Amino acid sequence: MSLHLGDTVPNFTQQSSEGEINFYDWAGDSWVVLFSHPADYTPVCTTELGEVAKLKPEFDKRNVKVIALSVDDVDSHAGWIGDINETQNVTVNYPILADADKKVSDLYDMIHPNANAQVTVRTVFVIDPQKKLRLTITYPPSTGRNFEEILRVIDSLQLTDNYSVATPVNWKDGDDCVVVPSIPTAEAKQKFPKGVTEIKPYLRLTPQPNK
Repeated sequence: MSLHLGDTVPNFTQQSSEGEINFYDWAGDSWVVLFSHPADYTPVCTTELGEVAKLKPEFDKRNVKVIALSVDDVDSHAGWIGDINETQNVTVNYPILADADKKVSDLYDMIHPNANAQVTVRTVFVIDPQKKLRLTITYPPSTGRNFEEILRVIDSLQLTDNYSVATPVNWKDGDDCVVVPSIPTAEAKQKFPKGVTEIKPYLRLTPQPNK
């Protein structure tokens, strides 16, 4: 199955490093970052899992739960978590799905046979509290992910869900935003009392509304 933005993601029940997880129940009313790994004891993934553990307070601030997936079993995960904690100077503080039967990998289309039929690709799914898919990024197995970018996108999604703005290139929290095209400039000037700068009729900037 191929998932597209806006789709309701499928539920699943699978073992993890923290016991059996029913995904919908575990997610609750939170946003979720689900990110997959080719296998345990792989060098790039070891650095990634460590980085996510370090960034967990940032995800928590945004009401985001993080959950990893690898196609090895729970016992393998336990040994790998020990290595991650040792080498990355962290304590892994979130679950790693033990997708040994590749049930979740297949459900979320994480196996790309032309890349390598034996392993999952490095996919990131950002899922909102309504279980809608809001972002996918798929990396090749050789390239580590940028989790600061994933936090940046979550900031954008959470902002633009609540205000009539979009975020321009390289935007980060606190920067000016784009007024959405559906709002006429006269209305925008009333809606955004901090000011509207009209560069072109279709390109209007306003200070971030919630700052």
